[in-house]
Amino acid sequence: MTAHEGSTVLVVEDEPSIADVLTIALRYHRFEVMVASTVRQALTLAERTRPDAALLDVMLPDGDGRALGRELRLRQPDLAIVFLTARDAPAEIVGALGFGDDYITKPFNIDEVVARITAVLRRTRTADILPERPPLRYGDLELDETTYRVHRGDRTVELTPTEYALLRFLVRNGGRIVPKEQLLRHVWQYEHSAESTVVETYISYLRRKLEPLGPPVIQTRRGVGYGLA
Repeated sequence: MTAHEGSTVLVVEDEPSIADVLTIALRYHRFEVMVASTVRQALTLAERTRPDAALLDVMLPDGDGRALGRELRLRQPDLAIVFLTARDAPAEIVGALGFGDDYITKPFNIDEVVARITAVLRRTRTADILPERPPLRYGDLELDETTYRVHRGDRTVELTPTEYALLRFLVRNGGRIVPKEQLLRHVWQYEHSAESTVVETYISYLRRKLEPLGPPVIQTRRGVGYGLA
């Protein structure tokens, strides 16, 4: 049995042909699938059957997929959220997706969608949380490996599971600069995706949450990668 077998994915997509392709592929990989074409249907389905992950189109006929994602996350904090967005989406739209765990641009490769959802579930499922481990510390950062909570000084920092996984990997590497390709491989389980901008996007999310609480903590080595200052 695979780690995700039996996991339920809520697919929210108003284009029937895309929804059908996603449903067939996910079921082939032994996911349970629920499909909604509107915000209203999605909220009803999520209330009735708590999904493990949600794959959300950003543009829906009766509302905004980002607002839907926020509502679903409020109702179910451990829900894994992956957004589908147009490749030419403005930067402010992609930036607004920062509370999700990943995003995929259209047109997409169906195998990539399955791989991304599998990787996100691996990071977010509470069954994968290891029992009682000492906290990770770097400077004024403290990461609780049992509860996945983060503190900077005496302040709690609310991170998504993906943001936590990225920060944890940087902390574990101390002050070393970690190449982008290594972050993609270890945090996102991507292979041969050096052109992806997902690392830059999530580094910006971390900075936005950490830097108001203290001096800059993440350093960039252009053309190489990222590390902690």
